[in-house]
Amino acid sequence: MKYEISYIITIQFLGFRFHGWQKQTNAKTIHEMVDKTLFFVFDHHNFKTLGVGRTDAKVSANNYIFQLFVEEPIDEPIFIENLNSNLPNDIKATFLKKVNKSFNIIQTPKVKEYLYFFSFGGKNHPFAAPFIVGLEEVLDIELMKAGANLFEGEHYFHKYCTKPSEHTIFKRTITHCEIVENNIYTANFFPEKSYVFRVKGKGFLRYQIRLMMGVLFQLGAGELTLNFIKDSLKEENDRKPLKNIAPSSGLQLYSIILKSSKHAN
Repeated sequence: MKYEISYIITIQFLGFRFHGWQKQTNAKTIHEMVDKTLFFVFDHHNFKTLGVGRTDAKVSANNYIFQLFVEEPIDEPIFIENLNSNLPNDIKATFLKKVNKSFNIIQTPKVKEYLYFFSFGGKNHPFAAPFIVGLEEVLDIELMKAGANLFEGEHYFHKYCTKPSEHTIFKRTITHCEIVENNIYTANFFPEKSYVFRVKGKGFLRYQIRLMMGVLFQLGAGELTLNFIKDSLKEENDRKPLKNIAPSSGLQLYSIILKSSKHAN
């Protein structure tokens, strides 16, 4: 079936009860929930959806974009209202825009910003579990900040990827990378102090950010050094993938900026 009309839709979701965006057998996913809701709103299956990329299980998104292909124009304000009325409470549509049929959400250049929230030095309230990863041990946060800065720039991320394909490009550029105190989200059940690992770039490898965070946790615990991080990013690194993947629940796709607007109507 050929769809002549296309829209991009921005959603927010809490990923804690989902197995990521992509549909899977015997697993609840964001894509499956979105398509089920669209079927209910449209009362037919004459549509197609394409997400901007995968997310891991339990990963949340403040800003995720998918492309909707339909046969007929939709009433945009009413559609968003109907969509939100039928989506579960942990998914919300925030924006809709029509694009022309040559637009492709996957191929369009974009910049993604990820945040990873964490705390240390004590066990967190259970209600914080969907948002913040808590380590009970004490970490050297200043050393971790220095380590985070080392990831910024153009590097070789062979060690920061799980199960790459033969076509995977490991030379990547991170335009911004830092650890700062968390003042983005607050709640009375959050720890007194928490931190956010902020990473921005055009594209990331599978588990890349969680592997970077895992290395920073080891650095803060005194298990690794800054020189280890420096060596791991060189072109001549041993290319053996790292094993310490940080938990997924602290990770959030915070923003996506589409760099090309030439296809928008």
